[in-house]
Amino acid sequence: MQTTLAREVTLKGAGVHAGVEATLTLKPARANTGLVFTRSFADSAPRKAVVSWQSVQATDFATVLGDRSGILVSTVEHLVAACSGLGLDNAIVEIDGPEVPILDGSAAQFVQAIDSVGLTTLSNRRKYLKVLKPVRVENGASFGELRPYDAGFRLEVEIDFAHEAIGRQRFAATMTPSVFRRELASARTFGFLKDVEMLRAAGYARGAALENTVCLDDNGVMNEDGLRFADEFVRHKALDAVGDLGLAGLPLLARYSSYRGGHKLNAAMVSALLSDRSAYAVVEEAVRPAREPIGAELPGISPAPAFAPER
Repeated sequence: MQTTLAREVTLKGAGVHAGVEATLTLKPARANTGLVFTRSFADSAPRKAVVSWQSVQATDFATVLGDRSGILVSTVEHLVAACSGLGLDNAIVEIDGPEVPILDGSAAQFVQAIDSVGLTTLSNRRKYLKVLKPVRVENGASFGELRPYDAGFRLEVEIDFAHEAIGRQRFAATMTPSVFRRELASARTFGFLKDVEMLRAAGYARGAALENTVCLDDNGVMNEDGLRFADEFVRHKALDAVGDLGLAGLPLLARYSSYRGGHKLNAAMVSALLSDRSAYAVVEEAVRPAREPIGAELPGISPAPAFAPER
């Protein structure tokens, strides 16, 4: 059955790119509402944007949503990932600033906020987007592919960075709320010290700091506490994929594979899927997630070296 929040919950913080403080309140919503962002303005009426591929305004360094008047709110992917990962179908997200707070750089505090109020079950059955045939998007060496999968939503993400602290890493798991909480929610966004000046000159990363971003220089990870997972980098990319694929508007019954992907590729995958009416069906059916190994437990997958004890 569909779900919503049992009651509202509020978070505050600065955005990672604009660096502007914002207050965000998650509120319960009726069945079939989906996730809807509503932004308040001091000098005009509130505007809203439904979490949908049709609301996407930009995907350069974050997922940005808007309406007919233009950009409404940016960096929504971690919050949408938390909602999707926990099975929250319907909520109103009220925000008074241009960007969702980055908090600690992961989805952990969004998960904690949702868990603190809990979910309530509605009387309407949940609908799913069931992928019926392979859909693939390529961009240079990067690619993404959605394929049929009857056991829920399977995520297989691989990254390859020319930095010895990252290298080639792979994460794979069939998503459930417990898997999302344990394996992905606390994986933080990351960036490279050499890119900071360029990004800030372009209007990005103005709120980035070691408190909310894993930063790498030529010698490795700069954060004193090191990494939360040996392969935190690929886990964060998987977290982003969960959030970006939430732009489909309904939970997916599919296997998603990506190589060297990001927000732009993930959003393009959703657009490609929904642009081909023969590639999917909207269904109401219960699924039993397959019991499959996770991450480094997969055959042939070796964990990346840890830079600090995992916690």
